[in-house]
Formats: sequence, structure tokens, C-alpha cells
Amino acid sequence: MSSPSSLDLNSTSSGVPRTETPRQPAPKDPLRQDAPKRNRYWVWVMLLVLLVLGMVVYRMHTSSVAASKSKDSTPSTISVGVIPVQKRDVPYYVTGLGSVTAFNTVTVHSRIDGQIMKIYFQEGQFVKAGDILAEIDPRPYQVALDQAQGQLAKDAASQNDAKVNLSRYQQLWQAGVVARQQLDSQQATVGQFDGSIQSDKAQIDNEKLQLSYCRITSPINGRVGLRLVDSGNIVHAADTNGILVITQVQPISVIFTLPEDTLPQVVAEMKKGSLAVEAYSRDNNTKLAEGKLLTIDNQIDQTTGTVKLKAQFDNHDQSLWPNQFVNARLFLNVRKDAIVIPTAAIQNGAQGAFAYVVDSDNKAQVRSIQADFAEGNISVIRQGLNPGDQIVIDGADKLQEGAEVTPHQSAITGGMGLGAPAANSSPDQHP
Repeated sequence: MSSPSSLDLNSTSSGVPRTETPRQPAPKDPLRQDAPKRNRYWVWVMLLVLLVLGMVVYRMHTSSVAASKSKDSTPSTISVGVIPVQKRDVPYYVTGLGSVTAFNTVTVHSRIDGQIMKIYFQEGQFVKAGDILAEIDPRPYQVALDQAQGQLAKDAASQNDAKVNLSRYQQLWQAGVVARQQLDSQQATVGQFDGSIQSDKAQIDNEKLQLSYCRITSPINGRVGLRLVDSGNIVHAADTNGILVITQVQPISVIFTLPEDTLPQVVAEMKKGSLAVEAYSRDNNTKLAEGKLLTIDNQIDQTTGTVKLKAQFDNHDQSLWPNQFVNARLFLNVRKDAIVIPTAAIQNGAQGAFAYVVDSDNKAQVRSIQADFAEGNISVIRQGLNPGDQIVIDGADKLQEGAEVTPHQSAITGGMGLGAPAANSSPDQHP
């Protein structure tokens, strides 16, 4: 028997089952039913608005870019400074690095041993050959000379005695008193004294020579350097440092090098006459001296491909000093009627050197050129330009082929000047 708690909940208290009535769906709200449609509508509206805004922005950007391109494509003239190509005589130099070398450099040594008694020179003094420089104590050598002279007097007296005895022996031998052997021995004794006297005279000459070495004199004309010893010092003939150094600085020489490719032209010009050489400071801005070429070395240095040349300078103003580094400029000839332009007008590109030339239509043209050599701020042009051509020297960095320009006479002359070119017919005149 089941308990009341186990009875079916669907049953009633009378035991009759209860039939459950099915639920009816709730009526739909018309506002909620239309909400998804409205949301989709606004999404499409927003998308359409964004699309319209994008098209407007794109049109505005396209118009701006087109206007910018149109503005950029509009041709504009460029102001440039020009200078005419000139024809003039230009001196032709070749330049090499050189070193000043004294014609003679002498380290003065003592030829004897002794104490320096007095020094007669001043440091930096110019001396002449034969001037006394220092004096070594002469007393030991004077004593040796006196001894040699005494020995000579002694041997001379002995020789006279031997000659007197020889005369007596000759008389006795003729009388038959002495033998022939004694006469011959006496003659040999006289001959021995002759040899001794000759030796004594040679010794005297040697001692006089040693005594003369006590006075140290200059062997050349030149300038005295710093002294290496002082008065009172003991010097020896074997000393390595010496007493002082004398260098010949008037005249003086410069040894410089040039590339071996220039050698044939230098030799050809030397056959025509003496060649002028100018010495410049290390910064190549100050002219120190003028001289002439003396000679060319007899061989080429294979390691550097250069040849040595030697020039002479009078050096009256002492502008050159031994071992000084200089730039040597060797004048070869004068290039007559050379085509010249400022070096600053030459441009360099992938195809080589070129220059901008302004034509009669005020348009820039690229003109390929070949430069021969540069002298100062100008360059000699071998090919590519004609006298009177207007070349651009200022503002060339903004140009290209065919660009329209507004030319004006440049204030940058490049060392050429704006007037008529002046001919340079001597090495002392520069363009």
C-alpha cells in the first residue's frame, strides 16, 4: 500500500487523474518584431554615408595630386652664373715633392789628440774656407818637432865627421897604408848618415804637419751649426761626433721627384735650354725661392715609378734650409692660345668630365670635355669647348639637360677675370 506522498501529483484527491491543459503561446509584440529590420536599415545607411564620404575624399586627393603634378610640370627658369670660355697663353708646370739638400755638409773632426784651448767660431756664423775654428794645445807637438830637429842636427854632425874620415882613408889607401876594405866601410858609414838625415827631415815635416793640425780651419764656405764640444775638452782623432757641422747653404739644392711619364717631355725641354724651378712651402701657398734645374738622376725608382731631379737655388735670403720639405714646380713651356675655363665649372659624371653650356635659347646643354692640365684655379681644355661659349660656373647643381635658365655674369671668376685675357709669356707671370 502506497503512502500519500507517493501519489501522483497529477491525480486529485478523489483519485481521478487530472488532465493538463496545453499552454497557449503568448501573443507577439509588433514593436519587437520590427526591431531587427530597423537595425539592418541603419547599418546600410551608415555604410552608404561612409562610401559617399570616401568617394569625396578620393576625388579631392586626386584633384590635389593632379594640380601638384601640373604645377611641377610647368617649366620654370633657373638663374645661373655664367662666364665665357677664354683663349690665352698659359705656363705649363709640373709639380713634385722635394727636400732641400746642402751642396756640401762637413762634420769637422780633430786629426790629432789633445785639449781644446780656444774656440773661435760662433754658432750660426757664416765662415769661409781657411777660417780658423778652434785651437788644440800645440805644446806636445812643438816639443816633438824640436826633438826631430835636434836629431837632424846630431846626424848632420856625425855625417860631417864620417866624410872627413872618408877623405883621410882615401889618402891612406892611395899611400898603401890601409886596406881597401877599410875605405869601403867608411864610405858605407857616410851613406848611412845620408839616410838618417833624410829620415830626420821627414820626421820634422811630420811634426810640423801635426803641429799645423792644432789649428782647426774650415774646409768650405758655409754656415756653422751648434757646437758639439766646448773649450777645455779633450778631443781625439777617433771621435765619431766631431767638433761642429758646417753646411753650404749658398747656393743650395732641392732634390724632388716627378712621375716617369713626364720624363720624355722634361728631357726634350732641357735640350732647348735651362729650365726654371720654383720652390713653394708645404701648403703650396708661399713662394720661397727661384732656381734652375741642374740634372736628372740616371735611373727610375721602380717601386714608386718616379725619377729624381736636382735644382739649384742661390738662397741669398736664406729661405731654404737643409732637410726642409718643399713643393717644387718645374716650368716646361708656355701653351699658346690655350682654351681655359675655371676649374670650378668642370663637373664629373658617369661618362667623365663635362660642363654646362648656355646656348642662344637660354637652355643648358651638357658638353663633354677633356681637360689637359690645371694651373692654379683654371684648367686648360683639350677638347669640347670653344672660345666665347658661356659655361655655367654658379648654380650648376640645379641643372639638367635642356633646362631653361636665366644667365647672368657670375661674380665667381675662378681667377680668370671678366675682361680680355692677358697673355703670359714667361714663367714669372701667372694667369
